[in-house]
Amino acid sequence: MKMQARYMQNFLKYRYLLIQLVMKDFKIKYKRSFLGIVWSLLNPLFSMIILTLVFSTLFKSNIPNFPVYFLCGSVLFNYFSESTSLALSSIYSNSSLIKKVYFPKYMFPLSKNLFSLVNLLVSFIAVLLVMVVTGARFYSSALLFFIPVIYLFIFTAGISLILSCAAVFFRDLAHLYSVCIMALNFLTPIFYPIDILPVTVRTIVEINPLTQAIEMLRQLILLNELPTLEQNLSLFLFASITFIIGVFIFYKKQDRFILYI
Repeated sequence: MKMQARYMQNFLKYRYLLIQLVMKDFKIKYKRSFLGIVWSLLNPLFSMIILTLVFSTLFKSNIPNFPVYFLCGSVLFNYFSESTSLALSSIYSNSSLIKKVYFPKYMFPLSKNLFSLVNLLVSFIAVLLVMVVTGARFYSSALLFFIPVIYLFIFTAGISLILSCAAVFFRDLAHLYSVCIMALNFLTPIFYPIDILPVTVRTIVEINPLTQAIEMLRQLILLNELPTLEQNLSLFLFASITFIIGVFIFYKKQDRFILYI
């Protein structure tokens, strides 16, 4: 308990630094950009239009309101992909700062997660606009959209801690991870219905926590269904265990970062 209290005090002490790191990411990404953060809204919209034209005919009998179905999957997957990819290089890319000043090193991957989370929340405006344009029905259950987002944030933070730590010792991980993200994109039912998959592949896809979060969001927004207790427990446990593993690995290895960055 004393250790947990110390970590919490340390986090609160450096919370302003975390805010500054997030703001720095926004300034860098949208520097000299005319539309700025609006691109977080436009990117999923453009992707939705392109993929709707390509796949709506193919899946029109399987997926009612394909544009909203696609966006629910796309915004969550893009959040995971962006935040973990940015977090992967967050330690060694800030080596000069880490060598000069002491502060909790986990602030770097965590700031990437928060930066991408803001982009995700802006992207939900795109989901709302498409629902209006397509005439989708608005259900009160959609107000609980934050539940799968919270689960996914915890899971993503754990993966980010693991990746940022591993990349310090194995720089080729950045190239390998881009391939993994591409594979994961096809193993997550973003633009296709999960029931078209063979049983063996479907089992693997259903275990994927990204799939669970996306399906939960679609239940809330498209089907007016509340997630079951089993769904919540499954995703919460998966996210929590991943986060705990990430914290443990990061804590054990962080003192060696200075030797490799």
